Amino acid sequence: MKTLSPQGFSWPFYIVVAIAIRIIFLDISAYSYFAVIFSLYQFLLLFTSVGQIIPTRYLLGSFMCVQFFLGPTFAYNGLDEYAFINYKMKIPEEQYFAYAIPAVLLFVLGLHLNPGNSKGEIPNQKKIAEFVKNNPSLGYQFIGVGFLSGFVANYFGSELAFVFYLLAAFKFVGLYLLIYGDKKIKPLPMALVIGSIIVSSLTSGMFHDLLTWIVYTSAVFGIKYKFKTGLKLAGVAAFIFMAATIQVLKGDFRKELGNSDGASGAETFGKVFKQRDEKEGGVLNFENLAESNVRINQGFIITNIMSTVPDKVEFSNGEELYTILEAAFLPRIIAPNKLNAGDRSIFIKYSGLAVREGTSMGLSSLGDAYINFGVFGGCIFMFVLGFLYSQVLNYFHKQSFNYPILILFVPLIFYYPIRPDCELQTILGHLVKGCFLVYCIISIWNSTFKSYRPATV
Repeated sequence: MKTLSPQGFSWPFYIVVAIAIRIIFLDISAYSYFAVIFSLYQFLLLFTSVGQIIPTRYLLGSFMCVQFFLGPTFAYNGLDEYAFINYKMKIPEEQYFAYAIPAVLLFVLGLHLNPGNSKGEIPNQKKIAEFVKNNPSLGYQFIGVGFLSGFVANYFGSELAFVFYLLAAFKFVGLYLLIYGDKKIKPLPMALVIGSIIVSSLTSGMFHDLLTWIVYTSAVFGIKYKFKTGLKLAGVAAFIFMAATIQVLKGDFRKELGNSDGASGAETFGKVFKQRDEKEGGVLNFENLAESNVRINQGFIITNIMSTVPDKVEFSNGEELYTILEAAFLPRIIAPNKLNAGDRSIFIKYSGLAVREGTSMGLSSLGDAYINFGVFGGCIFMFVLGFLYSQVLNYFHKQSFNYPILILFVPLIFYYPIRPDCELQTILGHLVKGCFLVYCIISIWNSTFKSYRPATV
């Protein structure tokens, strides 16, 4: 685990901030304090790593901390009173964190077990530049495939639509090829690709893809152009402002979007922003932020699960996991009765929450782990899941010696699995199908993608 802290990580700064948090917030419990300082550690790892690697492991750890540590900590320390009754924490703080803390820690440990030199996260810029020089149009072709796939995805059933959904992300791989293949920034392709995800988010009201791709793309740019600390701080401030604004406005925006009478997503978002901004305190006032805490608090679902299982519903003992693995690994032609994406029956059964039509919630990997194996077994499962992700990254690293652009596909493979709030079946399904799709493409066009020169690191 020698690379758990990237080059440049400041331990003195971290220790001083951790002590300051303890002094300022004396009333919070030891559980909440640990959750906060471990989250801080993950965020600083992520911040430091930008400019060095494409930080999939640190993104996974940071997103887990946001939804299972910070959101619950804020809820237990006052913000729960601003939440709707169904979204409040249902069990005591010590009971929740007695499971969540070791589960998340073991997940992070699994992620960083044998990572080598950040295996699967460091692109070989020289080899990629050589590849782009020999295949100058491929980046543009990938961007074209991405746009075309995104356009036609809605015309197919769910199984094929998901393949096109994956192919739509090729436009980012194409953009990354252009970034590493030329010393100059390509403003038009960059504007088209980034603009498309902004438009897509404003049209659908779903913003997670936007935020994730911004982080991944910033990391790719950071490696190429060696971002300075000041620029990274400005970027973090802008990202936090954007993410907080989205979280506050997202609920009203989606409602207004359904009644927009032909108005564009940008116009509707601007309208909702203006309405909130005209109220006392502006968009990012304390009450708005407090009410939106539930959007980063996956812990309330875990507490509902833990108050339901095993008191009202018995532990699954692996049966639910089998259903998930069947859905993730087997095509519908082999398993016609497998679980459908977005199926709410399992969520309702184990959480005890009634979910309205159109409302999207998932048990999460942490929830599925507990349902199947309880507290101790669930923690072990989270370690195995983290180790699985790490092994996938390690494999991409190994194969990148022969296929140097393979590392640029890692964001495509992981931009859904890094979401801790999703169903485990969807996370694993994306991982499996994404890897299989990349394998097929590399195999079919092997002579195009393979480097026959001696590999160098």
